[in-house]
Amino acid sequence: MAMHLYQVSSMLLENTVGKISDNVTSVVLAVFVITLTLGYISKLVLKQSQSSSDEDKKYPPYIPSSIPFLGHAIAFGKSPIEFLEDAYEKYGPVVSFTMVGKTFTYLLGSEAATLMFNSKNEDLNAEDVYSRLTTPVFGKGVAYDVPNHIFLEQKKMFKTGLNIAHFKQHVEIIEEETKEYFSRWGDSGEENLFEALSELIILTASACLHGKEIRSMLDEKVAQLYADLDGGFSHAAWLLPGWLPLPSFRRRDRAHREIKNIFYKVTQKRRSSGEKVDDMLQTLIDATYKDGRPLNDDEIAGMLIGLLLAGQHTSSTTSSWLGFFLGKDKALQDRCYAEQKTACGEDLPPLNFDQLKDLTLLDRCLKETLRLRPPIMTMMRMARSPQKCQSIYTMVGETAVIQCVFMCK
Repeated sequence: MAMHLYQVSSMLLENTVGKISDNVTSVVLAVFVITLTLGYISKLVLKQSQSSSDEDKKYPPYIPSSIPFLGHAIAFGKSPIEFLEDAYEKYGPVVSFTMVGKTFTYLLGSEAATLMFNSKNEDLNAEDVYSRLTTPVFGKGVAYDVPNHIFLEQKKMFKTGLNIAHFKQHVEIIEEETKEYFSRWGDSGEENLFEALSELIILTASACLHGKEIRSMLDEKVAQLYADLDGGFSHAAWLLPGWLPLPSFRRRDRAHREIKNIFYKVTQKRRSSGEKVDDMLQTLIDATYKDGRPLNDDEIAGMLIGLLLAGQHTSSTTSSWLGFFLGKDKALQDRCYAEQKTACGEDLPPLNFDQLKDLTLLDRCLKETLRLRPPIMTMMRMARSPQKCQSIYTMVGETAVIQCVFMCK
């Protein structure tokens, strides 16, 4: 019955959006309120139907909320870290609560997180949750929009192009991009470190992974398209239907179309020229699935988008925190600088891949940054079957969204 009510409300919304032409926002919001109400009623019905069969199961502590359907979405959205830390102190390492009609179960800390890392994809599923975020950004037919075994094949295609031989070439490219980028700063002034490193990583990643043709197109307009596309990774994008006429959703969808068109043109030009270039674009053009089918241009474009954006957040966040910590400690800056001169030479000639292993102090600084400020604090899975967290003897029911959080004091 709960699923029936949800389907009815979804059809009502889709039909409404398809037909209305005037006063769009007001009508959509009105119908959305109907959906919230139906969803809340369906949740109550489902809860009552399950109560008798769940008496013998010990479920995680549940944080109550006085706000129907929305639950703790507002409080969590304002300060997720503070919310989870407070929940950990009050309820322990496993806790559930509602946001926008969905039950979220958080596994807080390394002991509770063991359940997620020891689980199978068919029990705690990744595609069920991440596809809502990645499909509008990367496109259909790639990443979490395909069955897991297809996604694994696509990952292997990436690994073919991400090898040590290429990494050695990337060191020089990254250094050249970095020097050119910071040369525009001048000798003094203030800049937003996170924004700057986010831009720099887009440039270096494109130069290393996409090839010269695509990197040459990264002007200010294309950089803004990437920013709009990157804006698709948000709580709103996960919690709300993707067809809602929100400004961020419209910018994301427009950027997706325009960036894909760029990749289409470059791919078709490479195919028609017959030129063979040792880069990721060529790797994907030459790749085939196990059944012998090559990637089509749409899949290549989607995978190129995913390749650029998938590691952008982690890299920009970690490098920004590393810069912040080094900026607070002048003595540590001097030691890292001295180490680089010892490893590379007093005049700091271009760095090569083999010299990286000699930068042991910088390596320890990076690892400590990852320990203190992990760039991915949460991982999500959809529970397709009841799960038992052995160390704390709690059951996680089906359809709950499992989130693993690494908490560092």
